[in-house]
Amino acid sequence: MRRSTDYFLSSHGGNLPLPDSLDKLIANAKENEAAIAAELPKAVDWVVKQQMDCGVDIINDGEYVKAATPGTYAGYIYDRMTGFNSVDRPAGWQPKRAFTAERDKRDFPGFYESGLWFSGSGGQQRPGFAKPGSGVPAFMNPSGKIRACNEAVTYKDYEPIKKDIAALQTALAGKSGVDGFIAALGPLSTGAGMTNLHYKDERDYMFAVADAVREEYKAITDAGLIVQIDEPEFATTWMFYPDWSVEEYRKHLDFMVEIINHALRGLPEEQIRFHMCWGSGHRPHVHDIEFKHIVDKLLQVNAQAYSFEASNPRHAHEYHVFEDVKLPDGKIIVPGVVGHYTDLVEHPELVAERLVNFAKLVGMENVHAGTDCGIGSRVGHEEIVWAKLKAMSEGCRIAGKRMKGK
Repeated sequence: MRRSTDYFLSSHGGNLPLPDSLDKLIANAKENEAAIAAELPKAVDWVVKQQMDCGVDIINDGEYVKAATPGTYAGYIYDRMTGFNSVDRPAGWQPKRAFTAERDKRDFPGFYESGLWFSGSGGQQRPGFAKPGSGVPAFMNPSGKIRACNEAVTYKDYEPIKKDIAALQTALAGKSGVDGFIAALGPLSTGAGMTNLHYKDERDYMFAVADAVREEYKAITDAGLIVQIDEPEFATTWMFYPDWSVEEYRKHLDFMVEIINHALRGLPEEQIRFHMCWGSGHRPHVHDIEFKHIVDKLLQVNAQAYSFEASNPRHAHEYHVFEDVKLPDGKIIVPGVVGHYTDLVEHPELVAERLVNFAKLVGMENVHAGTDCGIGSRVGHEEIVWAKLKAMSEGCRIAGKRMKGK
């Protein structure tokens, strides 16, 4: 990935607003599969131009393929893999872990019972849950079925990722000064929440998942693009096991890093960006694991760049961890300097201040500007998304001048 000592390069978490033409088709995705496939390349071309108009340097395809797949943001990957199926709940079955925000839920029961956590800025519904207030993840289907691993996990369908790559490469053709990335689901976010009914133990199961998703990562890097590994589980797993101590969690992170690095083995580090967050949902977040407890483990992931939340009220102060933690040589951090769960558009001066806070600790060339998470489906209207990205780009220029004493 590029570095700059002239100004801060900018990027974002991945998810971006859909053009109206594609949005209307996705409203009835199953009936419009052929029309969606025909529209996607044109939509990717549109969103590349939108990002360039906003001054973004490291851009993507808007994650439109994920939006076109019914279900949660993770749903697209299961269409490309074998191993995961809807099955009858085994006798005595229990979910592997607790609710998405179990630690918070214990302290704020009224908030979760109200269903307010189910919508955020703009009032949009959060995907992946059975109904407001239920606290029932989508893989725990009330009908008596669960999605589980009941056969060998393999990556079977390469055509979709080839089309994703081709659409972005075509949209980037002839455009200078920008780099392209495609976001792909991490191995933990793909498999850690599912019940294993096939492999002898969790280790064998998760290594098989890592082998499978690596195929998608390799296709992206082989094409010369940056792959962003989306792995919110790196931080949110702390919530899933509410009775663990910090030390128990850190021990589990060692296993998580091993799985992630297995999925990344042999791939060019300079084309890998790792994204983690604290779940990004509309909720208190008072029990999020503190960054200081996990940042050293994060830096053990074999990526060149690390994207993480750094602008919201629970984590904006945590740039101070780099006063004590040395960023390894050659590494880049991509802190969120723009929020994805508020309709307030950040002032460019605030963006600049946030960037300078990090740059003074790790070096300007080792900092890219990013968003806390994907902003396309979280803020209330696409006009706000583009305004946020423009504010981020303007803040990059201000911060660059400030770092050079101008």
